[in-house]
Amino acid sequence: MSGGKNALPSAILPYAWLLVFFLAPLLVSLAISLTHAVDGSPPYSNPFDWPSLNLENYRSILSDDLYADALVNSIRVAATTALLCLLIGYPMAYAMALEPPGRRQILLMAIILPFFTSSLIRTYAMINLLKETGLINQALSALGLVDPAHPPSILYSDWAVQIGMVYNYLPFMILPLYANLARLDWTLAEAARDLGAPPWRAFATIVLPLSWPGIVSGVLLVFIPACGEYVVPTLLGGQNYPMIGTQLSTEFFQNRDWPLASAVAILLLAILVAPLLLLQWIARRSEAAA
Repeated sequence: MSGGKNALPSAILPYAWLLVFFLAPLLVSLAISLTHAVDGSPPYSNPFDWPSLNLENYRSILSDDLYADALVNSIRVAATTALLCLLIGYPMAYAMALEPPGRRQILLMAIILPFFTSSLIRTYAMINLLKETGLINQALSALGLVDPAHPPSILYSDWAVQIGMVYNYLPFMILPLYANLARLDWTLAEAARDLGAPPWRAFATIVLPLSWPGIVSGVLLVFIPACGEYVVPTLLGGQNYPMIGTQLSTEFFQNRDWPLASAVAILLLAILVAPLLLLQWIARRSEAAA
């Protein structure tokens, strides 16, 4: 009986955390998105004044090409980032999982080490690499691959944003993939090779399907926060780089239109929920099949 009593608070704690730090802020943002922008503090009308609530903010977003372009570009950049991180991170996680336990810890520390510094500092470091007089152009000039008088400009372009996004989010892909691959029963792949299957076929039919939950987790961990990224697009793409994160910052801090900014955030969340639920359903099906 005492075990059941102790289990109840443990079960309540995660739900309390979600209620306080996820559901409550979400409801506050939803309420603000239905108000009017006003001059004052706070810069929105009373959200408890039900007759004054409206959907004009959502209609403005859906009818304005600026937000549509920012949303499409955010999804494009986030999807490309997730794909590139998967293509780079899967071989790294695969190699880590095949290493002896002692080497695994060293490699794992090398992956986690960037988290010891702020992403803002790491992004500023990328500026020194990507600018016209940066280390990359200096190296290319030394090799005779570019004209030192007219080096190519990588900074403030799609290339710079994509490089910075992959650099910042790659560990979020590697860690869940490594955690999944490290738990695999590698004797299954060895048995397939012993029975005559070539290495690529053993990987495609055994290792890859069993690592699908790690792939889904890594893609979600990269794609969802990348959609709302602000620091990397602003520093590497410029102040006017079209992404939802930069539009939210403009509406909150420059235009002080909190209702419109809240509506943008709620709309982005609604768009992301559908693929999130779909990927979770696929992951559960894969785990059940495994």
